[in-house]
Amino acid sequence: MHLLRNSAYVNGNWISAASKQTFPVCNPVDNAVITRVPDMNTADTQAAIDAAAKAFESFSKTTAKERSDLLRNWYNLMVKHSEDLACILTKENGKSLAESRSEIKYGSAFVEWFSEEARRIDGQILQAPFPNRELFLFKQPVGVAALITPWNFPHAMITRKAAAALAAGCTCVVKPSEDTPLSALALADLAEQAGFPAGILNVLTTSVTNSPAVGLELCENPKVRVLSFTGSTAVGKILYKQCASTMKRLSLELGGNAPFIVFRTANVDVAVNSAMASKFRNTGQTCVSANRFFVEDDVFDEFVEKFVQRIDQEIKMGDGSKEGVTHGPLIKKSQLDMVNGLVKDAVQKGAKVHCGGGPLPGLGPLFYAPTLLTGVTRDMEVYNREIFGPIAVINKFCNEEDVLRQANDTPVGLAGYFFSQDISQIFRVARKLEVGMVGVNEGLISCAEAAFGGVKESGLGREGSRHGVEDYVDIKYVCIGNLKR
Repeated sequence: MHLLRNSAYVNGNWISAASKQTFPVCNPVDNAVITRVPDMNTADTQAAIDAAAKAFESFSKTTAKERSDLLRNWYNLMVKHSEDLACILTKENGKSLAESRSEIKYGSAFVEWFSEEARRIDGQILQAPFPNRELFLFKQPVGVAALITPWNFPHAMITRKAAAALAAGCTCVVKPSEDTPLSALALADLAEQAGFPAGILNVLTTSVTNSPAVGLELCENPKVRVLSFTGSTAVGKILYKQCASTMKRLSLELGGNAPFIVFRTANVDVAVNSAMASKFRNTGQTCVSANRFFVEDDVFDEFVEKFVQRIDQEIKMGDGSKEGVTHGPLIKKSQLDMVNGLVKDAVQKGAKVHCGGGPLPGLGPLFYAPTLLTGVTRDMEVYNREIFGPIAVINKFCNEEDVLRQANDTPVGLAGYFFSQDISQIFRVARKLEVGMVGVNEGLISCAEAAFGGVKESGLGREGSRHGVEDYVDIKYVCIGNLKR
């Protein structure tokens, strides 16, 4: 854990908060304090923005090759220190080491991807309507990018944003979640080792008390030209409003309510295998997690029976740093209380519990048993809410039209999954699902090559893929006139 840092990183320096205040970072397994980090405030944030704005003056003039090399150096160091990064991630987030290793590999892949994409941010020569003109479109970096990231994927959510911004020539101010700042600081350490000049990548650590004010400064400071946020739809709407005064570019990856549909033609074993991965990865705390299961009546009982068997056989909860543990605790007490409240409400109103159903205090204060519910009705809170925990709610349906209506009956649309061996149905349903990403006969769909993002109230823009740099570049039109032919 030699990459464990307890200072913020601003303008190439490891610093304390101007107020000298700190806050604890705790291990959710037992709430033990790992370390304390600076509690940065608005003044600290302004200093970081100023440093990034100053650094942008020179960084924006670097060649794509230079930026590509820096990102490649950063990626190589992530690979070299992948086990260190995974250990830190498990400590502060609670997920198992196996899951942390997967996240490090996944998150680092974005740095590799954008190190290559940096050299493909091309402009365009247009056909002029007049013979004495030449028309061009240039792509130029927007400016300072503010990146606000969540606790559930503290490595990957930063790399996915920062690598794209840096590839385009932007400089970054990162505000990680107060629950998981250590992964962000470890990334800053490796960026420094990779040769990033001072001010290019800055990391601010803030407590839950100072986070709203710091977020407001990132939104309203005119030197910040683009803000990227991953988190809840409710917070995304607040940031959207706060950015209006300076007309910032926005990239918002917000909440989901993913349907998981199993048609009668599906391979049920494939569907159950994907359900295990999609529902219980990171103990259900993912924005693309399967949230509402719809299983056609002909295969309903088979699916439920096999799903319960797999849960009982394969999930082992505990301290994620220990051998054999597959799933860790929830991130904090408010999360546990929310999940427990949803299950209690459903049970009181008649839902059937097939496994789990309550906390596991013998393992620690934040553990909740993997739970499968059926018989859920519309009057239950859990029916149409993003659960963000290890609770699978299985509903029965009888025809395609009905299940599509139910699947689309939500204001958000991030990801959706369905299982079918009918090729006509596959194309039909894939087009009709109102989501930004669709998994067909597959429960894990995220990768650096794909465009990640949603529709409706699940956000704006796309991350990853060749489209990932678009939020960090301006298109400048240049018209050269009165040329002699």
